[in-house]
Amino acid sequence: MRPIVIRAGLVIDGTQAPARAADVLLRDGLVSAISPHLHAPEDAEIVEAAGCWVLPGFIDNHTHYDAEVALAPHLGESVRHGVTTVFLGSCSISFVAADADDCSDLFTRVEGVPREHVLPLLREIKTWRDPAGWRDWIDRHPLGANVAAYLGHSDIRAATMGLSAAVDPRARPSSGALAAMERLLEQALDCGLLGLSEMTNPWDRLDGDREWSKSLPSSYARAPERRRLHAVLRRRGAIHQTAPNLVTRVNVLRMVLESGGFGVRAPLRTTLISMMDLKADSYIYGLTHALAFITNRVFGGDLRWQSPPVPFDLYYDGMDSVLFEEFPAGQAIRDLARDLERRRALLRDPTWRRAFRRELRKRLAPRVWHRDLSDAVILACPDPAVVGRSFTQVAEARGQDPASAFIDLLTEHDSALRWHTCLANHRPEVLARIMNDPGTLIGFSDAGAHLRSMAFYNFPLRMLKRVLDAERSGRPIMTLERAVHRLTGEQAAWFGLDVGVLAEGRRADLAVIDPTRLDERVEQIHLAPFPELGGLERCVNRGDAARHVYVGGVEVARDGEPLLRRGARRCGTFLAARRGADASVGVHGDGC
Repeated sequence: MRPIVIRAGLVIDGTQAPARAADVLLRDGLVSAISPHLHAPEDAEIVEAAGCWVLPGFIDNHTHYDAEVALAPHLGESVRHGVTTVFLGSCSISFVAADADDCSDLFTRVEGVPREHVLPLLREIKTWRDPAGWRDWIDRHPLGANVAAYLGHSDIRAATMGLSAAVDPRARPSSGALAAMERLLEQALDCGLLGLSEMTNPWDRLDGDREWSKSLPSSYARAPERRRLHAVLRRRGAIHQTAPNLVTRVNVLRMVLESGGFGVRAPLRTTLISMMDLKADSYIYGLTHALAFITNRVFGGDLRWQSPPVPFDLYYDGMDSVLFEEFPAGQAIRDLARDLERRRALLRDPTWRRAFRRELRKRLAPRVWHRDLSDAVILACPDPAVVGRSFTQVAEARGQDPASAFIDLLTEHDSALRWHTCLANHRPEVLARIMNDPGTLIGFSDAGAHLRSMAFYNFPLRMLKRVLDAERSGRPIMTLERAVHRLTGEQAAWFGLDVGVLAEGRRADLAVIDPTRLDERVEQIHLAPFPELGGLERCVNRGDAARHVYVGGVEVARDGEPLLRRGARRCGTFLAARRGADASVGVHGDGC
């Protein structure tokens, strides 16, 4: 591998140290030197970076790349924007312990990835049934980005109880099954996994022919089961990742209390989704901020909310919307996704239509979707007269109430009706407070999931654009050094990963960002084919602000275009989490 000299860039190293003009020498996968006017080795490749920022590669702390890392391990949609480390296994779903069919059923419906591609893939490659086997596979895989991972609670519940029992509300794990879950978790931590991911939100439902539309297994777990697993995490200093029940929201209080150390025990290090400025419930930001403050400052806990630093825009094809899971009439439609005749009959049923209209208008119950049909715009439809108009505008033209027009359009056009709404982070001043909030970890892209519904692959660039624009307007949000720290070094330190800092002797994972290219293009969403999923068009981000991206000293993207393809050399690595006495830089505590 030829040495590389990145010449005359502005180095922002991820530690909040002042930015400095310097050259950076990459050699043998490491940062060999950072200094002004470096003498370049004779055979070095010279990269001119004048006017550019040289940063540690960004960290994406919440993805569902579990299938894509097998299908297309270069992860081009992330690395093209400077993301060099991604997390797998979020929200209780990992591909570690359960069999191929169970893993597919856990993953495909809730994450919006076609089952017809994921199930054959898993049946082909999944020869392992424990963390050591998964770790052996990932260590041999041609990764284009670094990977860290959680063990999924739904995964180990299905593996130890059987899928049907794991989603039976009357069933409890036997003492043997509980002990097996504990052993799998201990082994996962020995192998360097971050911790355990769980799910308590009942929206997230199973695919497949066996337990279709049951909630994920993790949501059926009772307190004694959770306490036993949390005791392992607490003792090992590992991470608990989860989401509150978004229907009732009450169980977030239990999560706050569990995280607390109260001066008598180690805190349970907890990260939750998500701190956002919801249109539906504007109090949510204040509540999540207060809960983090109380947990960390009063209860002696260690809790962080995951927060996307961008408006939370969603795109849907007809009724293919997880938002419908919020209320019974919407869930009934989602449950009939595989029986179109019965779905059409239900859409015409007067009793169901009355229930749908009533539930859509309901304002007092907690909700994520604002359900304001004047704030939902039609992007594509076989009827061109409705394109570009909100559902409320269409209803006014037709002399209907908005809910009836919404139902009629869904009935008539189904998935050919594509529409958009923004759920959250629509107020710039509140979003700026979220970006600065010490109770947050900047992330939650959900990359690899909801392929036709969202695209936050480039959220770090969009955050940097906001910071830069605010500085130019005279209303600064934070310094550039702090913004880079929030996207890199801060997260690496909290999760115990040996990345996120640009320093001599560290891995050469970095991005050369051209600030003049942080323009309106980074805010735009496009549809582009995903070749490894049969050409399915998915939502993506574009732009060329990331002029050069390196993982392990290998250039993986240039001018916003990925350079690696399936079967390319391995340049990413599995990142084992450091804990306790092993938390010093460079020590991985890897027992696998």
